[in-house]
Amino acid sequence: MKLTRLYLSLLIILCCLSATAQFRKYSNEFLNIGAGARGLGMGSAQVASVMDGTSGYWNPAGLVGIKDHPQLNLMHAEYFAGIGKYDFASIVFPTANNKRTIGITGLRFAVDDIMNTLFLVEPDGSINYNNIQSFSSADYAFLLSFAQKLKESQKKNVHFGLNAKIIYRGVGKFAKAWGFGIDAGIQIIHDRWKFGIVGRDLTSTFNAWTFNFSDEEKEILYLTNNDIPVKSTEITAPRLILGAAHSFKLSKKSSLLAEANCDVTFDGKRNTVISSNPISIDPKLGLEYNLHDIFFLRAGINNFQRALADGDTLNQKRVWIYQPSIGTGFRISNVMIDYAYTNLANQSNPLFTHVFSLKLDMVNNKAKKKK
Repeated sequence: MKLTRLYLSLLIILCCLSATAQFRKYSNEFLNIGAGARGLGMGSAQVASVMDGTSGYWNPAGLVGIKDHPQLNLMHAEYFAGIGKYDFASIVFPTANNKRTIGITGLRFAVDDIMNTLFLVEPDGSINYNNIQSFSSADYAFLLSFAQKLKESQKKNVHFGLNAKIIYRGVGKFAKAWGFGIDAGIQIIHDRWKFGIVGRDLTSTFNAWTFNFSDEEKEILYLTNNDIPVKSTEITAPRLILGAAHSFKLSKKSSLLAEANCDVTFDGKRNTVISSNPISIDPKLGLEYNLHDIFFLRAGINNFQRALADGDTLNQKRVWIYQPSIGTGFRISNVMIDYAYTNLANQSNPLFTHVFSLKLDMVNNKAKKKK
């Protein structure tokens, strides 16, 4: 337990010390979308209860929930009528004694087939559509995760996890950035209660941008009153995510899991439920109904914000808006199929999308026979 307190203290101290630095408030936002239809269907309230291959994203400590055999997770979602594509994949390997787990995770959010019209107009003023070329703007993240059991008993279990995070962002041949960061998390399970804490970007994640424009491209940008970018560094501030979950037994075959998370940021005042300078807190709430560990129903809300009421531009009346989500899941043998219907923005700005994910427990034939 002393070791657990040490890890917890380090997480809080690192985040508080880093809060005094200068950061870009909305850096690497693609890493805040979520991972897996289960988590998205529960309103992104996951850090306390997640125990599958998506733990590398939500809370690396949850990876110790994968035992005996590797697990593969895949997810695909499309936003803005298919313009933006978001993909997630992970594979997790537990050790022989099930005390340690290693995971590899990859994420990609991209807008493909963007038209490059820099050379659409010829020097004589004529339009040449053959000069149009397409490019992609894509963000990638790769996580190498390690998780370990710190304490295990019938009543209480303590897990610790760590992520090494590599980020690559590219805009065609014009710009690219490389970044690196570290995440750490703890989960404590006591009877039907689960608690989780995650420190993201603990060392601050640095993205170093470089740009590559030819002299001809720079000339066109100058003549069209566009800025010519130069090398820059983008810093992602640390944040803490705190969570608590409780499982209610409804009958012999069914149960209900309720989880609440608090996303704590240290980079200045944000439009959240608790908004101050420099700390802001954004709550997330999720529910999951479990029937015989085969059928699941989920719902959640997050991203609470104050906004102008629809049509009330005269009185400037502000109301609370939020991002709702629902989902379901089915388990067939060693295969889990999850679905979520979630909003990228909030209920006043409907940008709903369908999210599908697949979880495969890679059980060998001998293990199947034992079951």
